[in-house]
Amino acid sequence: MRRARVIAAHRAPGRLPIRVAAGDPVTLGERDSDWPQFVWTTLAQGLGGWIPAVLFDRDSGQATALSDYDTRELATEIGEVLILHSEQADWWWAENANGDSGWIPARAIEFIDENT
Repeated sequence: MRRARVIAAHRAPGRLPIRVAAGDPVTLGERDSDWPQFVWTTLAQGLGGWIPAVLFDRDSGQATALSDYDTRELATEIGEVLILHSEQADWWWAENANGDSGWIPARAIEFIDENT
């Protein structure tokens, strides 16, 4: 596992996180202006969130999820040390010392050299 130190605090958005599973039908909308690899995704139940576009079988309109994804973001403070689990579209799924997990942008962390 990789470790990283938070160099820029991150706040999770106020909206509820959503989850998609492979095979779920969704509606894809606009691309995010700051993170163009993310597309606004609306579930059949009406909830929406930003999900990497590569996880769908088409670029817009009615689509099908190709894999599972959870939009939960991890709130962090500068100096925190995180365990990194996986990377997707310049974001890392990370876990803090309390065991909380979620996505954090790669630009908000620096990798810790395990050899020091």
